[in-house]
Amino acid sequence: MSVDAAELSRLIAGHFTHDPPDTLGVAVSGGSDSVALLVLLHDWSQSGGPRLHGVSVDHGLRPESAGEAEDVAKLCASLNIPHKTLHWQWDGTGNLPDQARRGRYEAMAEWATDKGIHDIALGHTQDDLAETFLMRLSRGAGLDGLCAMAARRQIKGVTFHRPMLNIPRLALRDVLTKRAIPWADDPSNDDPAYDRTQARRALSVLAPLGITSPGLANVAQNLREARDALGQVAVRLASDIVSFDAGDILMTRAALLDQPAELQRRLVQGALQWVGNDGYPPRGPALMRALNAVQAGEACTLHGCRLLIRNTHLRITREWSAVEGLRCNTDEIWDARWQFHGPETGDLYISALGESGLKHCPDRKASGRPAASLIASPAIWQGDTLVAAPLAGLSNGWRATRLHDAADYNAALLSH
Repeated sequence: MSVDAAELSRLIAGHFTHDPPDTLGVAVSGGSDSVALLVLLHDWSQSGGPRLHGVSVDHGLRPESAGEAEDVAKLCASLNIPHKTLHWQWDGTGNLPDQARRGRYEAMAEWATDKGIHDIALGHTQDDLAETFLMRLSRGAGLDGLCAMAARRQIKGVTFHRPMLNIPRLALRDVLTKRAIPWADDPSNDDPAYDRTQARRALSVLAPLGITSPGLANVAQNLREARDALGQVAVRLASDIVSFDAGDILMTRAALLDQPAELQRRLVQGALQWVGNDGYPPRGPALMRALNAVQAGEACTLHGCRLLIRNTHLRITREWSAVEGLRCNTDEIWDARWQFHGPETGDLYISALGESGLKHCPDRKASGRPAASLIASPAIWQGDTLVAAPLAGLSNGWRATRLHDAADYNAALLSH
């Protein structure tokens, strides 16, 4: 497939038109898509674009991965681009592909933050959109699953960019071939045991019917626009029925249940992400079970949160078991969202209040918060002695500040 590399570089640069970064991280696995992204961004950098920093994540899941990371480092050196290889190791819990993906993004976000880099470019292409669409279609996904992956997404304060979603993989490989730049082929790409391999083969079978990668990518983009419109509706609705109480979210239950199921799902999903501090939404079936429980007036737990039914409201609060073992110094952030300010005396630390601590808060009822919420709230401890629990009415000179606000909740409603 013949293509003008200069035009591809301009298309990629166009993604950053509204807010061009001075420095840009580039995630490079060694495959053709990410290697081509690095090369085309280098072209742009040479003509006035941002300074580049390459980064690779070696999961250690294949014997070839270390060598592939070394090859990326050599390519970056030949282009005079600094490069860093990060390492991630699976702890054996959860779904491996899902954990590897999360670990990869979090590792890159931490690396970028340490270097003062606010943006990282990813090599997803038009083909990835089409393949993902087919994979999710086979699983009966709804709108959120079928719509195109976002062109921008924030993780731990770093913006990840996908500037090549309108560019086909063959065009990128053509650029590399013409410049005699090699790339690594992951053996799993040809393994029929993987869903993505089957999706690629299905596309070749569907092509005579006119169902092509560009066509499916366009459908996914159209669905993305529909999803974004629903997100805007959810934000406007939230301004009427959602309120915030310390680290909890409250929703007027009757008004929530009066909405179409899709809007109910979005509002509760966003609340679970906001309270549970997870950048990823809960899985669809589990969320639907929780919504059914809310409809029936039954409390339930999901995503590190408790959904409590009160007279007129649904309260979504942190689940005790999700924070039971969290402990940090008083000058650190607890549960990724609480910061304390107060007198520093003795060997103090922050941990959840718990039932044992709640017994030592005589004014807890004045807070209006249920025990299930308070036991999962942060408190100051000295050994086994409770020093302060501001959310439960025991301040002793300490104040707890929540780092997330309504704007973060709205962002969860709008993101994917």
